[in-house]
Amino acid sequence: MKTPAPAQIRNDNKFKLGFFSPNCSGGLAVTQVPERWDNSWDNNLKLAKLADDAGIEFLLPIARWIGYGGNTNFHGSVLETVTWAAGLLANTKRINVFATMHTAFNHPVVVAKQMATIDQIGNGRAGLNVVCGWNKPEYEALGANMPDDHITRYRYGQEWIDVVNKLWKETEPFNWDGEFFKLHNTYSLPHPVTSNIPIFNAAGSKHGREFATKNAEFLFTPAIDLKRTAIEIVELKEQAQSIGRHIDMFTLSYVVCRPTLAEAEAYHQHYSQTHADWGAVDNIIRLMFEHAESFPKDMIKLLRDRISAGHGGFPLVGTPEMVADGIQQLHEAGLAGTTLSFVDYVKEFPYFRDNVLPILEARGLRQPIQLAA
Repeated sequence: MKTPAPAQIRNDNKFKLGFFSPNCSGGLAVTQVPERWDNSWDNNLKLAKLADDAGIEFLLPIARWIGYGGNTNFHGSVLETVTWAAGLLANTKRINVFATMHTAFNHPVVVAKQMATIDQIGNGRAGLNVVCGWNKPEYEALGANMPDDHITRYRYGQEWIDVVNKLWKETEPFNWDGEFFKLHNTYSLPHPVTSNIPIFNAAGSKHGREFATKNAEFLFTPAIDLKRTAIEIVELKEQAQSIGRHIDMFTLSYVVCRPTLAEAEAYHQHYSQTHADWGAVDNIIRLMFEHAESFPKDMIKLLRDRISAGHGGFPLVGTPEMVADGIQQLHEAGLAGTTLSFVDYVKEFPYFRDNVLPILEARGLRQPIQLAA
Protein backbone atom coordinates (compact mmCIF):
# COMPACT_ATOMS: atom_id res chain seq x y z
CA MET A 1 0.00 0.00 0.00
CA LYS A 2 1.17 3.53 -0.73
CA THR A 3 2.26 5.80 2.11
CA PRO A 4 -0.75 6.89 4.21
CA ALA A 5 -1.97 10.43 3.66
CA PRO A 6 -1.17 12.71 6.61
CA ALA A 7 -4.28 13.40 8.66
CA GLN A 8 -5.62 16.75 7.49
CA ILE A 9 -7.14 17.38 10.91
CA ARG A 10 -3.64 17.30 12.41
CA ASN A 11 -2.22 19.93 10.08
CA ASP A 12 -0.54 23.16 11.20
CA ASN A 13 -3.57 25.41 10.89
CA LYS A 14 -4.19 27.22 14.17
CA PHE A 15 -7.94 26.89 13.67
CA LYS A 16 -9.53 23.87 12.02
CA LEU A 17 -12.79 23.84 10.06
CA GLY A 18 -15.22 21.06 9.20
CA PHE A 19 -18.76 20.50 8.01
CA PHE A 20 -21.31 18.99 10.39
CA SER A 21 -24.51 17.06 9.65
CA PRO A 22 -24.71 17.26 5.82
CA ASN A 23 -25.84 13.61 5.84
CA CYS A 24 -29.08 14.68 7.60
CA SER A 25 -32.14 16.31 6.05
CA GLY A 26 -32.14 19.98 6.99
CA GLY A 27 -28.49 19.89 8.05
CA LEU A 28 -28.51 21.90 11.28
CA ALA A 29 -31.12 24.50 10.33
CA VAL A 30 -34.49 23.61 11.85
CA THR A 31 -36.40 25.55 9.24
CA GLN A 32 -39.27 25.18 6.79
CA VAL A 33 -37.82 27.32 3.99
CA PRO A 34 -37.92 25.43 0.67
CA GLU A 35 -34.18 25.86 0.06
CA ARG A 36 -33.29 24.00 3.28
CA TRP A 37 -30.60 21.36 2.89
CA ASP A 38 -31.41 18.34 0.74
CA ASN A 39 -29.19 15.55 2.07
CA SER A 40 -29.07 13.61 -1.20
CA TRP A 41 -25.95 11.65 -2.04
CA ASP A 42 -25.27 13.96 -4.98
CA ASN A 43 -25.32 17.01 -2.70
CA ASN A 44 -23.06 15.33 -0.14
CA LEU A 45 -20.58 14.37 -2.84
CA LYS A 46 -20.56 17.92 -4.24
CA LEU A 47 -19.95 19.33 -0.76
CA ALA A 48 -17.17 16.85 0.00
CA LYS A 49 -15.31 17.77 -3.19
CA LEU A 50 -15.74 21.50 -2.53
CA ALA A 51 -14.44 21.05 1.02
CA ASP A 52 -11.54 18.87 -0.09
CA ASP A 53 -10.41 21.36 -2.73
CA ALA A 54 -10.68 24.26 -0.25
CA GLY A 55 -8.50 22.60 2.42
CA ILE A 56 -11.31 22.08 4.94
CA GLU A 57 -10.08 19.56 7.50
CA PHE A 58 -13.02 17.22 8.09
CA LEU A 59 -16.57 16.09 7.42
CA LEU A 60 -18.62 14.97 10.42
CA PRO A 61 -22.02 13.23 10.20
CA ILE A 62 -24.75 12.74 12.76
CA ALA A 63 -25.97 9.18 13.31
CA ARG A 64 -29.71 9.56 13.54
CA TRP A 65 -32.40 6.86 13.35
CA ILE A 66 -35.68 8.76 13.74
CA GLY A 67 -36.59 12.37 13.08
CA TYR A 68 -37.63 15.13 15.46
CA GLY A 69 -41.14 15.64 14.12
CA GLY A 70 -42.55 19.07 13.50
CA ASN A 71 -43.80 20.05 10.06
CA THR A 72 -40.56 18.96 8.37
CA ASN A 73 -39.74 15.92 10.53
CA PHE A 74 -36.29 17.45 10.95
CA HIS A 75 -33.60 14.77 10.49
CA GLY A 76 -36.21 12.32 9.32
CA SER A 77 -33.97 11.36 6.37
CA VAL A 78 -30.37 10.43 7.20
CA LEU A 79 -27.57 8.77 5.24
CA GLU A 80 -25.96 6.06 7.40
CA THR A 81 -22.56 7.28 8.48
CA VAL A 82 -20.18 4.38 7.72
CA THR A 83 -21.36 3.83 4.16
CA TRP A 84 -21.52 7.63 3.71
CA ALA A 85 -17.91 7.96 4.88
CA ALA A 86 -16.76 5.09 2.65
CA GLY A 87 -18.22 6.74 -0.44
CA LEU A 88 -16.77 10.15 0.37
CA LEU A 89 -13.32 8.80 1.24
CA ALA A 90 -13.23 7.07 -2.14
CA ASN A 91 -13.96 10.37 -3.89
CA THR A 92 -11.66 12.77 -2.00
CA LYS A 93 -7.91 13.20 -1.57
CA ARG A 94 -7.03 15.11 1.60
CA ILE A 95 -10.00 15.60 3.90
CA ASN A 96 -10.69 13.46 6.99
CA VAL A 97 -14.13 11.87 6.90
CA PHE A 98 -15.62 10.69 10.19
CA ALA A 99 -18.13 7.96 10.88
CA THR A 100 -20.37 8.44 13.90
CA MET A 101 -20.98 5.36 16.03
CA HIS A 102 -23.43 4.92 18.90
CA THR A 103 -21.87 2.50 21.34
CA ALA A 104 -25.33 1.13 22.19
CA PHE A 105 -26.19 0.24 18.59
CA ASN A 106 -22.88 -0.98 17.14
CA HIS A 107 -20.89 -3.99 18.32
CA PRO A 108 -17.22 -3.11 18.86
CA VAL A 109 -15.90 -6.07 16.85
CA VAL A 110 -17.98 -4.97 13.86
CA VAL A 111 -16.96 -1.33 14.34
CA ALA A 112 -13.26 -2.19 14.48
CA LYS A 113 -13.47 -3.87 11.07
CA GLN A 114 -15.74 -1.21 9.56
CA MET A 115 -13.36 1.57 10.57
CA ALA A 116 -10.30 -0.33 9.37
CA THR A 117 -12.02 -0.89 6.04
CA ILE A 118 -12.93 2.73 5.44
CA ASP A 119 -9.45 3.77 6.60
CA GLN A 120 -8.09 1.52 3.84
CA ILE A 121 -10.42 3.20 1.35
CA GLY A 122 -9.24 6.65 2.44
CA ASN A 123 -5.58 5.62 2.85
CA GLY A 124 -5.48 6.79 6.45
CA ARG A 125 -8.13 9.55 6.41
CA ALA A 126 -10.97 7.93 8.38
CA GLY A 127 -12.09 9.29 11.73
CA LEU A 128 -14.36 7.96 14.47
CA ASN A 129 -16.94 10.00 16.37
CA VAL A 130 -18.01 8.06 19.48
CA VAL A 131 -21.48 8.66 20.95
CA CYS A 132 -22.41 6.99 24.23
CA GLY A 133 -26.03 7.92 23.76
CA TRP A 134 -28.64 10.34 24.99
CA ASN A 135 -31.69 10.11 22.70
CA LYS A 136 -34.05 7.75 24.48
CA PRO A 137 -36.64 7.53 21.65
CA GLU A 138 -33.90 6.17 19.40
CA TYR A 139 -33.04 3.49 21.94
CA GLU A 140 -36.70 2.55 21.91
CA ALA A 141 -36.91 2.62 18.11
CA LEU A 142 -34.05 0.15 17.88
CA GLY A 143 -35.20 -1.94 20.83
CA ALA A 144 -31.91 -1.27 22.60
CA ASN A 145 -31.90 -2.12 26.30
CA MET A 146 -29.54 0.50 27.66
CA PRO A 147 -29.73 1.69 31.27
CA ASP A 148 -31.05 5.15 32.06
CA ASP A 149 -28.12 5.48 34.45
CA HIS A 150 -25.69 7.95 32.86
CA ILE A 151 -22.68 6.53 34.72
CA THR A 152 -23.37 2.99 33.50
CA ARG A 153 -23.66 4.18 29.88
CA TYR A 154 -20.18 5.67 30.06
CA ARG A 155 -18.82 2.58 31.79
CA TYR A 156 -20.25 0.59 28.88
CA GLY A 157 -18.72 3.09 26.44
CA GLN A 158 -15.30 2.74 28.05
CA GLU A 159 -15.30 -1.02 27.68
CA TRP A 160 -16.57 -0.62 24.10
CA ILE A 161 -13.68 1.66 23.10
CA ASP A 162 -11.18 -0.53 24.96
CA VAL A 163 -12.29 -3.51 22.87
CA VAL A 164 -12.04 -1.50 19.64
CA ASN A 165 -8.54 -0.27 20.48
CA LYS A 166 -7.34 -3.77 21.33
CA LEU A 167 -8.74 -5.13 18.07
CA TRP A 168 -6.84 -2.45 16.18
CA LYS A 169 -3.55 -3.53 17.78
CA GLU A 170 -3.60 -7.29 18.27
CA THR A 171 -2.60 -9.60 15.44
CA GLU A 172 -3.51 -12.84 17.23
CA PRO A 173 -6.93 -13.99 18.51
CA PHE A 174 -7.70 -13.14 22.12
CA ASN A 175 -10.44 -13.61 24.71
CA TRP A 176 -12.26 -10.78 26.47
CA ASP A 177 -14.10 -11.31 29.74
CA GLY A 178 -15.55 -7.92 30.63
CA GLU A 179 -18.60 -6.54 32.36
CA PHE A 180 -20.50 -6.00 29.11
CA PHE A 181 -18.66 -8.04 26.47
CA LYS A 182 -17.71 -11.72 26.55
CA LEU A 183 -15.58 -12.45 23.49
CA HIS A 184 -13.85 -15.69 22.58
CA ASN A 185 -11.05 -16.13 20.08
CA THR A 186 -11.70 -12.74 18.50
CA TYR A 187 -9.51 -10.58 16.28
CA SER A 188 -9.91 -7.99 13.51
CA LEU A 189 -7.74 -7.84 10.40
CA PRO A 190 -6.80 -5.77 8.55
CA HIS A 191 -5.91 -3.04 11.00
CA PRO A 192 -6.39 0.65 10.20
CA VAL A 193 -3.77 2.13 7.89
CA THR A 194 -2.39 4.21 10.76
CA SER A 195 -2.26 3.28 14.43
CA ASN A 196 -4.12 6.37 15.65
CA ILE A 197 -7.43 7.04 13.95
CA PRO A 198 -8.63 10.52 15.10
CA ILE A 199 -11.43 10.22 17.65
CA PHE A 200 -14.14 12.79 18.36
CA ASN A 201 -16.47 12.88 21.33
CA ALA A 202 -19.04 15.37 22.65
CA ALA A 203 -19.86 15.35 26.34
CA GLY A 204 -21.07 17.85 28.91
CA SER A 205 -21.38 15.81 32.09
CA LYS A 206 -18.59 15.02 34.54
CA HIS A 207 -18.50 11.36 33.56
CA GLY A 208 -18.81 12.16 29.87
CA ARG A 209 -15.87 14.51 29.98
CA GLU A 210 -13.81 12.00 31.91
CA PHE A 211 -14.52 9.58 29.06
CA ALA A 212 -13.59 12.18 26.45
CA THR A 213 -10.32 13.28 28.08
CA LYS A 214 -9.29 9.64 28.43
CA ASN A 215 -10.17 8.49 24.92
CA ALA A 216 -10.73 11.32 22.43
CA GLU A 217 -8.31 13.53 20.57
CA PHE A 218 -10.93 16.23 20.07
CA LEU A 219 -13.83 17.11 22.38
CA PHE A 220 -16.84 19.12 21.26
CA THR A 221 -18.14 21.69 23.69
CA PRO A 222 -20.80 24.38 23.19
CA ALA A 223 -19.74 28.01 22.71
CA ILE A 224 -22.74 29.76 24.20
CA ASP A 225 -20.88 31.91 26.71
CA LEU A 226 -17.30 32.34 25.47
CA LYS A 227 -15.98 33.40 28.88
CA ARG A 228 -17.39 30.24 30.40
CA THR A 229 -16.11 28.20 27.46
CA ALA A 230 -12.58 29.57 27.92
CA ILE A 231 -12.58 28.50 31.57
CA GLU A 232 -13.89 25.04 30.68
CA ILE A 233 -11.21 24.59 28.02
CA VAL A 234 -8.43 25.27 30.53
CA GLU A 235 -10.02 22.84 32.99
CA LEU A 236 -10.43 20.12 30.36
CA LYS A 237 -6.86 20.47 29.13
CA GLU A 238 -5.60 20.21 32.71
CA GLN A 239 -7.81 17.16 33.26
CA ALA A 240 -6.29 15.48 30.20
CA GLN A 241 -2.75 16.47 31.20
CA SER A 242 -3.27 14.91 34.63
CA ILE A 243 -3.51 11.49 32.93
CA GLY A 244 -0.73 12.17 30.43
CA ARG A 245 -2.92 13.10 27.47
CA HIS A 246 -3.49 16.11 25.24
CA ILE A 247 -6.93 17.05 23.97
CA ASP A 248 -8.18 19.90 21.79
CA MET A 249 -11.65 21.42 21.97
CA PHE A 250 -13.91 22.09 19.01
CA THR A 251 -17.35 23.65 18.87
CA LEU A 252 -20.17 23.88 16.35
CA SER A 253 -21.19 27.02 14.46
CA TYR A 254 -23.70 28.04 11.83
CA VAL A 255 -22.97 30.57 9.10
CA VAL A 256 -25.05 33.25 7.42
CA CYS A 257 -22.52 35.23 5.41
CA ARG A 258 -23.63 37.96 3.01
CA PRO A 259 -22.06 41.11 1.48
CA THR A 260 -23.85 43.34 4.00
CA LEU A 261 -24.95 42.93 7.59
CA ALA A 262 -28.50 43.89 6.64
CA GLU A 263 -28.70 41.05 4.11
CA ALA A 264 -27.28 38.53 6.58
CA GLU A 265 -29.61 39.58 9.40
CA ALA A 266 -32.64 39.60 7.11
CA TYR A 267 -32.00 36.05 5.91
CA HIS A 268 -31.20 34.89 9.44
CA GLN A 269 -34.55 36.22 10.60
CA HIS A 270 -36.32 34.75 7.57
CA TYR A 271 -35.21 31.14 7.94
CA SER A 272 -34.60 30.81 11.67
CA GLN A 273 -37.50 32.79 13.10
CA THR A 274 -40.23 33.57 10.57
CA HIS A 275 -40.06 30.10 8.99
CA ALA A 276 -38.60 28.01 11.81
CA ASP A 277 -40.03 24.56 12.44
CA TRP A 278 -40.88 25.35 16.05
CA GLY A 279 -42.49 21.97 16.63
CA ALA A 280 -39.19 20.22 15.85
CA VAL A 281 -37.24 22.83 17.85
CA ASP A 282 -39.33 22.20 20.95
CA ASN A 283 -39.00 18.45 20.53
CA ILE A 284 -35.22 18.78 20.40
CA ILE A 285 -35.15 20.97 23.52
CA ARG A 286 -37.47 18.62 25.39
CA LEU A 287 -35.18 15.68 24.60
CA MET A 288 -32.15 17.65 25.74
CA PHE A 289 -33.81 18.43 29.06
CA GLU A 290 -35.09 14.90 29.60
CA HIS A 291 -32.29 12.71 28.34
CA ALA A 292 -29.14 14.66 27.51
CA GLU A 293 -26.02 15.49 29.44
CA SER A 294 -24.25 17.11 26.47
CA PHE A 295 -25.25 20.68 27.42
CA PRO A 296 -25.24 22.19 30.89
CA LYS A 297 -28.90 22.55 31.75
CA ASP A 298 -28.67 26.23 32.64
CA MET A 299 -27.53 26.88 29.09
CA ILE A 300 -30.32 24.97 27.37
CA LYS A 301 -32.78 27.76 28.22
CA LEU A 302 -30.69 30.10 26.06
CA LEU A 303 -30.71 27.76 23.10
CA ARG A 304 -34.19 27.94 21.54
CA ASP A 305 -33.35 30.56 18.92
CA ARG A 306 -29.97 29.02 18.21
CA ILE A 307 -31.57 25.60 17.84
CA SER A 308 -33.77 26.85 15.01
CA ALA A 309 -30.85 28.63 13.35
CA GLY A 310 -28.19 25.96 13.70
CA HIS A 311 -28.95 23.27 16.30
CA GLY A 312 -27.47 25.35 19.13
CA GLY A 313 -24.29 26.35 17.35
CA PHE A 314 -22.34 29.58 17.69
CA PRO A 315 -23.77 32.23 15.31
CA LEU A 316 -21.46 33.47 12.56
CA VAL A 317 -23.82 36.01 11.02
CA GLY A 318 -22.80 39.05 8.99
CA THR A 319 -20.29 40.19 6.41
CA PRO A 320 -17.17 38.14 5.61
CA GLU A 321 -15.15 40.35 7.96
CA MET A 322 -17.69 39.88 10.76
CA VAL A 323 -17.80 36.12 10.26
CA ALA A 324 -13.99 36.04 10.40
CA ASP A 325 -14.17 38.12 13.60
CA GLY A 326 -16.48 35.51 15.12
CA ILE A 327 -14.11 32.70 14.21
CA GLN A 328 -11.24 34.65 15.73
CA GLN A 329 -13.23 35.03 18.95
CA LEU A 330 -13.62 31.25 19.09
CA HIS A 331 -9.88 30.85 18.60
CA GLU A 332 -9.10 33.41 21.31
CA ALA A 333 -11.37 31.52 23.73
CA GLY A 334 -9.03 28.55 23.32
CA LEU A 335 -10.94 26.48 20.79
CA ALA A 336 -8.91 24.63 18.18
CA GLY A 337 -11.65 24.54 15.57
CA THR A 338 -15.32 24.58 14.71
CA THR A 339 -17.79 22.83 12.50
CA LEU A 340 -19.72 24.90 9.99
CA SER A 341 -23.26 24.56 8.74
CA PHE A 342 -25.34 26.50 6.23
CA VAL A 343 -28.97 26.41 5.21
CA ASP A 344 -27.70 25.11 1.85
CA TYR A 345 -24.09 24.00 2.21
CA VAL A 346 -23.32 23.66 -1.51
CA LYS A 347 -24.79 27.00 -2.58
CA GLU A 348 -23.48 29.05 0.35
CA PHE A 349 -20.03 27.62 1.03
CA PRO A 350 -18.34 29.04 -2.11
CA TYR A 351 -19.01 32.60 -0.90
CA PHE A 352 -17.49 31.70 2.49
CA ARG A 353 -14.54 30.03 0.74
CA ASP A 354 -13.82 33.01 -1.50
CA ASN A 355 -14.38 35.76 1.06
CA VAL A 356 -13.82 34.43 4.60
CA LEU A 357 -10.97 31.95 4.18
CA PRO A 358 -8.60 34.61 2.75
CA ILE A 359 -9.24 36.80 5.82
CA LEU A 360 -8.46 33.90 8.15
CA GLU A 361 -5.26 33.25 6.20
CA ALA A 362 -4.26 36.92 6.41
CA ARG A 363 -4.77 36.80 10.19
CA GLY A 364 -2.59 33.71 10.51
CA LEU A 365 -5.38 31.38 11.64
CA ARG A 366 -5.12 29.24 8.54
CA GLN A 367 -2.55 28.61 5.84
CA PRO A 368 -3.22 28.73 2.11
CA ILE A 369 -4.32 25.39 0.72
CA GLN A 370 -1.02 24.54 -0.93
CA LEU A 371 0.67 24.76 2.49
CA ALA A 372 -2.08 23.12 4.53
CA ALA A 373 -2.59 20.07 2.30
